[in-house]
Amino acid sequence: MTDEPKPVSEDLRRVATAHGVATSYNNERRVPVDVDADVVVKVLSLLDVDASSETAIHAELARLEEVDRAGVLAPTVAVRLTGEPQAFPGAAELVDEDGARIEVHDETLPADLTPGWYQLTTRGGQQVTLVAAPPKVPRAQPTWGWMLQLYGLRSERSWGIGDLGDLREFVEWTAREHQAGAVLLNPLHAPGPTHPVQPSPYTPSSRRFANPLALRISDVDAYRRADPDTRAEVDALRVSASTPRIDHDLVWAAKRDALELLWRAEGRPDPLEDATSSDGLRDWATYCALAERHGGRWSRWPEPLRDVTGPAVDAARRELASRVAFHAWVQQQCAQQLSAVRTAASDAGMSLGVLHDLAVGVDADGADAWALADVLAPGVSIGAPPDNFTPRGQDWGLPPWRPDRLAATGYAALRDMLRAVLAHADGLRIDHVAGLWRLWWIPPGDGPDRGTYVYYDADVMLAVLALEAHRAGAIVVGEDLGTVEPEVTEALADNEMLGCAVSWFTRDNDADGEPLLAPQDWPSRAAASISTHDLPTAAGFLRGEHVRARADLGLLDDVPGEQRHADAERAEWLALLQAQGLLPAGDAEPDEASIIVALHRFLASTPSQLKLISPYDVIGEPRQPNLPGTIDEYPNWRLPLPVTLEQLRADPRVAEIAAAFREG
Repeated sequence: MTDEPKPVSEDLRRVATAHGVATSYNNERRVPVDVDADVVVKVLSLLDVDASSETAIHAELARLEEVDRAGVLAPTVAVRLTGEPQAFPGAAELVDEDGARIEVHDETLPADLTPGWYQLTTRGGQQVTLVAAPPKVPRAQPTWGWMLQLYGLRSERSWGIGDLGDLREFVEWTAREHQAGAVLLNPLHAPGPTHPVQPSPYTPSSRRFANPLALRISDVDAYRRADPDTRAEVDALRVSASTPRIDHDLVWAAKRDALELLWRAEGRPDPLEDATSSDGLRDWATYCALAERHGGRWSRWPEPLRDVTGPAVDAARRELASRVAFHAWVQQQCAQQLSAVRTAASDAGMSLGVLHDLAVGVDADGADAWALADVLAPGVSIGAPPDNFTPRGQDWGLPPWRPDRLAATGYAALRDMLRAVLAHADGLRIDHVAGLWRLWWIPPGDGPDRGTYVYYDADVMLAVLALEAHRAGAIVVGEDLGTVEPEVTEALADNEMLGCAVSWFTRDNDADGEPLLAPQDWPSRAAASISTHDLPTAAGFLRGEHVRARADLGLLDDVPGEQRHADAERAEWLALLQAQGLLPAGDAEPDEASIIVALHRFLASTPSQLKLISPYDVIGEPRQPNLPGTIDEYPNWRLPLPVTLEQLRADPRVAEIAAAFREG
């Protein structure tokens, strides 16, 4: 911030603390930063707390003291089940998810309480939601595998984009031939149904539903049942798999037309007529139908249609029943193919299986923001505060959960989202896992330097995660790169969640000069990799591509300084690889292919429980999938692998590197 922040009074600080709004925080250098009082007041107002005057602040303090004296519980509470009776002051009765009543004796929860969701009644008659969770998530067994940007994994059968058929074939091949134990996917969340299609998997329209661009059309049951003329009409829509970039709009136009042909050939089935269909599926399909008519940004729809519970939406749903049915049917096809991939991984002998990635938020104008508006903060965007790397801060354009509304609704929205992703997953990676503790809120109309942290009830958030992961039998990886608070690291360990370790960041932060860690010093409780989708690939790092690309786009103020830093890091890595006996020592410069193999052998020798490799690294692709700080200046999320799936399977570099992990 350029101006000195307006100081926060002690009374305002007490109100803010009670509602989880930070009045100060530690920056990336662990230096305390005060938040401007006006920002605190504005963020409190977004939580329906009036702190605009001394009178209002005192009234809120009086209300909080009254609540405290009354001993009122939070609307949702959590316990971890240890197999021992647990005292719960005031508890009188529990009702489980099936409606069975469980009496509570002496205000003590029974020792044999099973993990689940309960309604708890107190002696005073208060009704609260109780999340009874196991103490830890399922434990990850040591293995290795791949991390994939699925859209880039194209085969000779693809329609311009990597699909779930390609994924199934990849899983079966790498498990059987190389004994890979896991595949971590980029988020397969659903983009909106209108053009332009959002290419970023981290800005989805919905995290509860799947991306239909990933469907393999020829694997849809309706295609197999179709008559020859219909199949020929569908086949004629196929997009070439050899385009230099992924064209999401072209692919969706072709697949949408193909799916509509097949849906009509099946007699226009409506999955919503099934009594087991969910309200969430109905809302998603309704959003899609409305977006086709009124545009993809629901905040610009006619005002009556912005309320998902209103009569205008019910009327529109009936009017657009055919389109609603179509989009529900498309999601049914996605679910079937996702399930087939998971089954294929199990049948092929993968020790872990398929891990899905959970994005940190959703598009503010997308389906989830419309359907879940009651538990999201409208107009608010999450991001990151100013730091040395981004002096103005970051605005991610994603609306946050409202912690008070989550609690009041029993965390149902969080539960349903996790269930939807875990339905087809053996593991879950949570992007920006620190968001379970706090998120940087940027009020409407302000920049990221005029925000503050809002805290969540991490105990309940983690309990919901542990419970749903337990039910799915899924491991959990928390993306904890960068600056995270100590309690995040401790809680990941306590819950047996894996953190993340990336080669470019693995340094001894307690040593002078922060030297690179030797492989034996890498963390064991981690999903380890050479790079990520936001960082240089192995070849890109060795060639300095990350400097050149940003320099060409004018994103660097000191290009020579950045290049010197990149050269020094490269030299440091070569020295470490030579010291470990992975590269020959001497004056001769090793070739790039040898260095890439050595980097992978280095990763294979670490004690990290889950080791992940990327085809971008293995085959020496210099371009990274996403270049942070750009939108259209760089082809983010549009770069296919330069080889087909068939070529990848036959590439000797894959066999050599896979052998290093199999032997390790």
